[in-house]
Amino acid sequence: MTAWWPRPEAAALGRVVVIYGGRSAEREVSLRSGQGVLEALRGAGVSAQGFDPGRQPLQALIQGGYDRAFVALHGRWGEDGAIQGVLEWLGLPYTGAGIMASALAMDKDMTKRLWQHHGLPTPAWCRATSPADVRQALHDLGAPLIVKPSREGSTLGLTRVQHVEQAEAAYQAAAQLDPAVLCERCIVGDEVTVPVFGQGQALHTMPIIRIVAPNGNYDYHAKYLAHTTQYLIPSGLPLAQEQAIEALAKQAYAALGVRGWGRIDFMIDGRTRAPYLLELNTSPGMTDHSLVPQSAQHLGLSYAQLCMGLLAQASLDNPPVALPPAAA
Repeated sequence: MTAWWPRPEAAALGRVVVIYGGRSAEREVSLRSGQGVLEALRGAGVSAQGFDPGRQPLQALIQGGYDRAFVALHGRWGEDGAIQGVLEWLGLPYTGAGIMASALAMDKDMTKRLWQHHGLPTPAWCRATSPADVRQALHDLGAPLIVKPSREGSTLGLTRVQHVEQAEAAYQAAAQLDPAVLCERCIVGDEVTVPVFGQGQALHTMPIIRIVAPNGNYDYHAKYLAHTTQYLIPSGLPLAQEQAIEALAKQAYAALGVRGWGRIDFMIDGRTRAPYLLELNTSPGMTDHSLVPQSAQHLGLSYAQLCMGLLAQASLDNPPVALPPAAA
C-alpha cells in the first residue's frame, strides 16, 4: 500500500536542518515535534542539526551549509509563509507547502473562501470584529457556534458558544491571539482527519483517523496532554464514505496549491452524514500524540521512515537561477 512512499538512504539526504520552536503561540508543541524529528533522523544515520529561530539568529541558518530543511514549526512565522520565504531566498529546499499555499492555509477565512469558490463543503462562517458581531453570528448561524482566531492552530483561543452571554468572553479569547476572529457554524458529529501527500496530480492519502475525545471536546489538552482521547484507525466509517472523504481531501489540498504534505480536518454531520472541511494544516504535528505518524504507522511506516520520506520530497517554489556576470 505504500509503494509510492520514498525510502531514501540517509546519505542521499545530505546535511539536514530541522527548524522548530519559533515564537508563535504553538512554540511548545513545535519544540516537541522538532525534537522528535531530530532524534529520529539522527537515529537513522542522517546528518541533522536543530535550529530554533525563536532563539537563534537567521545568520546561523545561513552559515550552516545545509542541503535541505525539515520545517517542524507550527503557527505564525513558521506555517504562514514567513520561514518559507526565508528558505526560498536562501535556495534551501524544505518540506511542506510553499509561500502562497502556506499563507492561504494559515488564514482560515481565506481557506474557506477558496474552498467555497471551488464548490467544496465547509461550515457557514463570518468574520467578527467585536462581541456584537459574535452575538449577531449566533443569531444568524445558530448555536452551538465556534469562535476562534482565524490564524492560529491547536484549538488555541477557540470557544464553543451556546448562549449569547458567552459572546464577550469568546471574542476576547480569540482576539487576544489574532485580531481576525472567525465565527463558524458548529457541526455536531464525528471528527476525522486525513493526511495528504504529494503535488499536482500525484496525490496520495494515508488512512483516515476518527477522533473520539472525552465529552466530544477535542481541545489543546485532549490533543497534546490527555491519554483518554481515542484515535480510531480504521475509522469505522463505511468504505464508500471513506473514499468520498479522501477524494474531497485531495480536492481541498489541490485548491490551496499545497505540496509536500498536509493534514485536513473534517466534521461529519451526525444527522445527514455529510462531511464538512474545517481546515488544512501545512505543518502537521509530529509529537507522540500527533495524527500523521499514527496514520503512517498503520501502513507499516515507522516514524523515522515518515521523516525521511518527507525530506526526500523537500523542494522550492522557485529554484535558484544563475545570475549573469556582474558588469566590469
